[in-house]
Amino acid sequence: MSMNRVYNFSAGPSMLPLEVLEQAQKEFVCYGNTGMSVMEMSHRSKDFENIIFGAEADLRELMNIPDNYTVLFLQGGGSTQFAMIPLNLMNKNNKADFVKTGQWSKKAIAEAQRYGTVNVVASSEDKTFSYIPELDPAKFDKDADYFYMTLNNTIYGTHIPDNMIPDTGNVPKVGDMSSNILAERYDISKFGLIFAGAQKNLGPAGVTVVIIRNDLIGNAMDITPTMLNYATHAKEKSLYNTPPTYSIYFAGLVFKWVKKMGGVDAMEKINREKAAILYDFLDNSKLFKGTVRPQDRSLMNVPFILPTEELNAKFIAEAKANGFVNLKGHRTVGGMRASIYNAMPVEGIKKLVEFMGKFEVENK
Repeated sequence: MSMNRVYNFSAGPSMLPLEVLEQAQKEFVCYGNTGMSVMEMSHRSKDFENIIFGAEADLRELMNIPDNYTVLFLQGGGSTQFAMIPLNLMNKNNKADFVKTGQWSKKAIAEAQRYGTVNVVASSEDKTFSYIPELDPAKFDKDADYFYMTLNNTIYGTHIPDNMIPDTGNVPKVGDMSSNILAERYDISKFGLIFAGAQKNLGPAGVTVVIIRNDLIGNAMDITPTMLNYATHAKEKSLYNTPPTYSIYFAGLVFKWVKKMGGVDAMEKINREKAAILYDFLDNSKLFKGTVRPQDRSLMNVPFILPTEELNAKFIAEAKANGFVNLKGHRTVGGMRASIYNAMPVEGIKKLVEFMGKFEVENK
């Protein structure tokens, strides 16, 4: 690791690939032969259009996005999507099905309830969201305007992989992919809409990616503000107003990096290897314990605990002193959480596990 860089296990904003940071640094003052930084560039210029449309083309290739889907680069984070989705989609029968698997789906549910009826078809709240509940199609509403899932739960460390996506018939599925976009393969054609805040796997905070099937654009409720209408942004190719230009440029660099790494399938293979090293240690440890039901474990966010609060605090402090930072868990779970997004190298996990082993010997 150069320049005293630490292993950053933050849930987001999170670790970014070093070579991408270095490239952005190289181009920071003067991009190409434009004589200016991307930060200073008009979003209406040819140069910026090349950046944004190039980023879109790379993302389409990486995720195999079909032609009848529109890619949008928006602002407001995943949290704004909690309102945008019902405003644009909850418009035929004014109701939607939700799977409640954590803090973010709870917030999405609360927001959607302002605009229509929410039917919670499954919940894992009874066990602090430590598992993915069974998705029983008999409980799904055939007349729902959409079916909403958080595909990876950043706080609780569970995920719904591609092979567990339920069949919802004609009801479009909506997936919050904020913390596992580009980290594991999903068949986009199973979804009506996918969204992801960038600050976990795609780049710095400021841009939110929305991938929406074209037939779902253009039916927004009358009360929908112009800026919260997907049609506004689709029509103007994400350039209706000034987009977060630098965040889009940076995400574009990350897309190129993922392509260079071998694409999403190659990333998933590395992510499975990283997760296996950490989960394997947790499963064999007498002191550390994972909090998630094994079959539902996320590849991206790994919560774990020690027997006492004192030991948790001691571990977090010692880890930090040894260059493993941001390991404190979310207050609702306690303990620790290692977020091991695409940019975290395998070496970082091996070193963390080595440190955990040493801690265990010294504190048993």
